[in-house]
Amino acid sequence: MLRHSRMLELGSPAPDFMLPDAEGRTYRLADINTAHGLLVAFLCNHCPFVQHIAAAFARVAAEHATRGIRTVAISSNDVAAHPEDAPALMAEFAQRHGFAFPYLYDESQKVALAYGAVCTPDLFLFDPAGRLYYRGQFDASRPYTEWDVKFGKARNTVPCDGADLRGACVALLAGSPPPAEQQPSAGCSIKWRPENEPDWA
Repeated sequence: MLRHSRMLELGSPAPDFMLPDAEGRTYRLADINTAHGLLVAFLCNHCPFVQHIAAAFARVAAEHATRGIRTVAISSNDVAAHPEDAPALMAEFAQRHGFAFPYLYDESQKVALAYGAVCTPDLFLFDPAGRLYYRGQFDASRPYTEWDVKFGKARNTVPCDGADLRGACVALLAGSPPPAEQQPSAGCSIKWRPENEPDWA
């Protein structure tokens, strides 16, 4: 089901987390060098919106890692309902798409709740002080953007290049104010356990 990110208030603090990756290594926010910024991305394996941007997202993250912005991806989906998002398959997904950053599993879904995450992808870029600087779309590309009448199929006419996120990273590193125009991310809803589903999901 299509959802859009909540567009939390800029300046909101980054909630702490302690989560494992698929190999069982544990990562905490406090242990990550965020001196130049931190990108927290809520992703999952099976969402077509994530699949559409995954390789380009990995390239943008790698590009800005050389400039000091760290990236952490988190999957919070209920794997009982969606086994294709299970940790073992997360490792395969990360390798296939060239993730050079931790891809963590939020089994309790408490981290997604703390961040107010709604969809996959849902992106949160924090400044060196841990304050929310950008939240919104990777770019205006989607799995498809128009119907090709001639060929009778959907096609995408917008480049998947991470223009919005890349622009925000460049502005952050330059010490500029947050971009005035921030468009919400669009994607599949996070697959909540019934007992965890928030009112705003």
